[in-house]
Amino acid sequence: MEGFFSSDLNTVSKNDDDHYMYETQFSFNNNITSFIDSCIESFNLGDIDKYNDIYFYSYIFLKGRNCSESDNSSTSIITSTNDTNDSDSTIGESSNNLDESQKYKHLWLECENCYGLNYKKFFKSRMNICEYCGYHLKMGSSDRIELLIDSGTWNPMDEDMVSLDPIEFHSEEEPYKDRIDSYQRKTGLTEAVQTGTGQLNGIPVAIGIMDFQFMGGSMGSAVGGKITRLVEYATNQLLPLILVCASGGARMQEGSLSLIQMAKISSALYDYQKKKKK
Repeated sequence: MEGFFSSDLNTVSKNDDDHYMYETQFSFNNNITSFIDSCIESFNLGDIDKYNDIYFYSYIFLKGRNCSESDNSSTSIITSTNDTNDSDSTIGESSNNLDESQKYKHLWLECENCYGLNYKKFFKSRMNICEYCGYHLKMGSSDRIELLIDSGTWNPMDEDMVSLDPIEFHSEEEPYKDRIDSYQRKTGLTEAVQTGTGQLNGIPVAIGIMDFQFMGGSMGSAVGGKITRLVEYATNQLLPLILVCASGGARMQEGSLSLIQMAKISSALYDYQKKKKK
């Protein structure tokens, strides 16, 4: 395995041409991915416990770091020239380990419970369950859509509907509008729910999925409005309706407006159920 990557690693460290380094690094990443795929796929998934994930981890993370140390002094970790600088060396090494972890995070996902490394290519097929301890890791709304809805059939609704700070709520830490903007950048979502239509095993459905990563999945006027409009659309089109709740409750930054959303949704659901019975 070591010889499989050695030529790429040495070339990266000795060549200063930016374009060449980019192409070599891209090739190196592809080689790693291909090698891991071939190793894992050569066994049955039922025997996954036999894999030594620590070996993969140690090689990918530590081998790259060692080459960086030996060939490129500008990116190497801080080395100590005397005993008084030992603490600085430790800090530098920890920082470098973090950089390497970020560098290869597209391959592995660390379990929050047992800290085992789950290979991302198989992780989604296991529905975000750790293969070692069985812990259920977080699943965002986009992950649930990918899991539930047939590929290529998802049509989002009301993507441009966002909260407008109706009561001009301001806290000492961060204004409400700034907090909304922060979560939008962090999650890539406009609000704490995604609504739309798609097919589930070939059956057309209307579906709304809340996302706890966006302000704890709290319900404000925009979230309530999107869910209500989805229910009304399902009622008019006679579609099966699926709602996945992952909410922390009413959004306090919108006051009483957030409290009336549940009543509004309940009313729309009553009309939906009433029409389905006819």
